[in-house]
Amino acid sequence: MIRHICMFKLREDKQSNIAEFLRRAESLREIPELKRFEAVRNDERTPDSNFDVSLIFDFDSVEDLNAYQISETHKKFGSFVAEVKTDRACIDYEF
Repeated sequence: MIRHICMFKLREDKQSNIAEFLRRAESLREIPELKRFEAVRNDERTPDSNFDVSLIFDFDSVEDLNAYQISETHKKFGSFVAEVKTDRACIDYEF
């Protein structure tokens, strides 16, 4: 299994952007290669230096992760994220 974790810092109007990010992330559930889906926000009681939101996804293989990356659903979501993010960090690992 491959775990894919992406974290994002979002632009000003964070509360609105966080809500919209989480709402739009739900569209990713339809991608068949996705075995585990979690879209989360940072706890508001923690430091502002933390990332605002994260996607935590599991796939059976790197090939399935790659298929997810090029899917139209992911590309559409990615276009939205590009408009509202200021920073991104990502890691993919086998477990």
